[in-house]
Amino acid sequence: MPSSNTIQSGQKLRGYEKLNRIPVRIEPQSKSERLRKPPWIRAKFPGTPEVIKLKKILRENNLNTVCEEASCPNIGECFGNGTATFMILGDICTRRCPFCDVAHGRPNPPDVAEPLNLARTVKHMNLRYVVVTSVDRDDLRDGGASHFADCIREMRKQCPATAVEILTPDFRTRMHKALVNLALAPPDVFSHNIETVPRLYRAVRPGSDYIHSLELLKRFGEQHPEVETKSGIMIGVGETKEEVIEVMKDLRDYAVSILTIGQYLQPSRYHLPVKRYAPLEEFEQYKEIGKTLGFSHVASGPLVRSSYRADQHAPGVIKKLNSA
Repeated sequence: MPSSNTIQSGQKLRGYEKLNRIPVRIEPQSKSERLRKPPWIRAKFPGTPEVIKLKKILRENNLNTVCEEASCPNIGECFGNGTATFMILGDICTRRCPFCDVAHGRPNPPDVAEPLNLARTVKHMNLRYVVVTSVDRDDLRDGGASHFADCIREMRKQCPATAVEILTPDFRTRMHKALVNLALAPPDVFSHNIETVPRLYRAVRPGSDYIHSLELLKRFGEQHPEVETKSGIMIGVGETKEEVIEVMKDLRDYAVSILTIGQYLQPSRYHLPVKRYAPLEEFEQYKEIGKTLGFSHVASGPLVRSSYRADQHAPGVIKKLNSA
């Protein structure tokens, strides 16, 4: 694999090239070694005319979606319904998380036309609820927060009746600067995924820190009490049920109000293997526990993702939107 100094800007590294340098070694699995998916994990076929039409609109406006780049299992359903989670700041991530299928490398500079292109596309699609996420941009001084703010500002201008949720990276050592810039154009929902339990962070989220992620959610919520905060956990990477419940408690202690819990699915043989497929009853248990802990909404199920049916995760935002 080429060293980081020889990777050209815009060059995408995937699979083995992306993951052979992470702290915890992953042995590629053969097909026979992988756990067989249970019958309740079935996604809609992604090659429908609606999906093809939406992809055409996205390409014409130089836009990316996390649905495509991260190989989301719900892409057929969401694209078929005319919804998408837009991924700004390019399609190359500066980190190498072994659960994620987004390419690693040296990203190109941010596209200054992206906020306007995004807002125009949202208006053209007549969307009432939009989720905007991004790759990690550790190469930028504020982690890309000002670009998020520019996108929100432009959408407020072009489509003022649209609710905006942002799903951000952790802004690692740039949290203060990121929060200052996001305060200039706050979203309707602020989301950042905790992903897994603290014991597994080195293996699952190399370069990230559990407490830092909790602090980001808490500090944004304290600065913007009118904005709901949201996070997500994936099941099946080696955690125990007890550890998941402890993470849920931590999220409530840090005032997170919306929670999503879904099953991890391995993107390729080079990625983190699935250790287990949680039964449907377990997801229902998490949902009930979440209610008792005081979350305003808990979406828990095998194919649940943080952005999947996101408008249904924030009924308070939709109610406010409809009464405006």
